[in-house]
Amino acid sequence: MDAAALWTFLLVDLLLVVTPGADWAYVIAASLGDRPVVRPVVGLVAGYAVHTVFVSAGLGLLVASRPVVLTALTLVGAAYLLWLGGTVLAWPARPGRLSVDGAQTARPLLRGLAVSGLNPKGLLLFLALLPQFVRLDASWPVAAQTAALGAVHMLDCAVGYLGVGLLARRLLRARPSAATAVTRAAGAGMLLVAVLLLVERLTVLA
Repeated sequence: MDAAALWTFLLVDLLLVVTPGADWAYVIAASLGDRPVVRPVVGLVAGYAVHTVFVSAGLGLLVASRPVVLTALTLVGAAYLLWLGGTVLAWPARPGRLSVDGAQTARPLLRGLAVSGLNPKGLLLFLALLPQFVRLDASWPVAAQTAALGAVHMLDCAVGYLGVGLLARRLLRARPSAATAVTRAAGAGMLLVAVLLLVERLTVLA
């Protein structure tokens, strides 16, 4: 695989990862409880692993080219974000108390998987971005190059979101009122992303 293309993708992708969105909102909300920050981050990365498999296998383009399937995915993803954002707003996490992820060990991971895996924008981003860095004349097959780029994105997400979660926990741990306000803002952010997904999809269909 072309090293220059890989490094360029790494830099572009890092800029996208550090842009706040639904992933950031979930990590911040989940980081303020007593559970390890690693679990929600692993869940988010697992969601992007699903997108990587879809795009590498050529299924992502198939989904994107079928409005009914893409609309269904958008509705499910938006509904989940609405539910999760509403839960965060109603019961914001506070330092020293279990977060909205509850007591089950697997729940933060599964919620992270749903946040990133059900987000159609993540899939569309892969479809729009990854092909620009694939070289048809490279020694690696296209599918292998796509998988490698997806792995780089997962690494960027793991580092970036872990940093966001740890920083949020460190800064807000001793400030309960600020932590509550930030958590509620994160919940509102999830609601906003859900509404934007629905509006954008309905505009396309109109």
